Amino acid sequence: MTVRIATLLLMALLFLPNSAAARGYPPIFNTKEFANQGIKKFPKWGDMLARWQGAAPCDSDKCTTDGWQDLLGDLQGKDRMTQIKEVNRYFNDERYIIDRKNWGVEDYWATPYQFLKMDGDCEDYAIAKFMALKALGIPVEDMRVLALRDMNLNVGHAVLIVYEGDTPLLLDNQIKSVVPANTVKHYQPIFSLSETGWWLHRK
Repeated sequence: MTVRIATLLLMALLFLPNSAAARGYPPIFNTKEFANQGIKKFPKWGDMLARWQGAAPCDSDKCTTDGWQDLLGDLQGKDRMTQIKEVNRYFNDERYIIDRKNWGVEDYWATPYQFLKMDGDCEDYAIAKFMALKALGIPVEDMRVLALRDMNLNVGHAVLIVYEGDTPLLLDNQIKSVVPANTVKHYQPIFSLSETGWWLHRK
């Protein structure tokens, strides 16, 4: 995510929050959040979810399941923190590559199978981690793909947040280890996504 973060921010701010009844979540990066139902405002996320739901095992020049079942099999039955840390480590070993070079477009949200074959950029790491942890049994209600601004680099970025009790954990391709999100001070959240809703973040 680079210049397109400005478009995403503008889009999020144009829609007034339509608060939905939801479980309470601890703050992320000291922001207030406003829950909204539905994901139609985020077509790239919705398109990726649709492609992933219908994804068949593949081994082509664009996607592969190589490593997917081995990862899940190795972590099945392990404690939740081990699953979170190992999934983060596994996908952080993939190579970072921008969408323009990889897919010939400015912004493409890849499925995990595509990411395993083609590598990807920041939201692709977050998506693959989300889907792997979901497959291991972590509830989707405990996870968010979070779009934010990296204030140090002045660029857009995306990460995965996993809630462990009252602690939002940060799974970030720029940080080797899983850390409590609120220990990181240079991120400014914009919006976060789950499978059926989204949240607008404001200071």
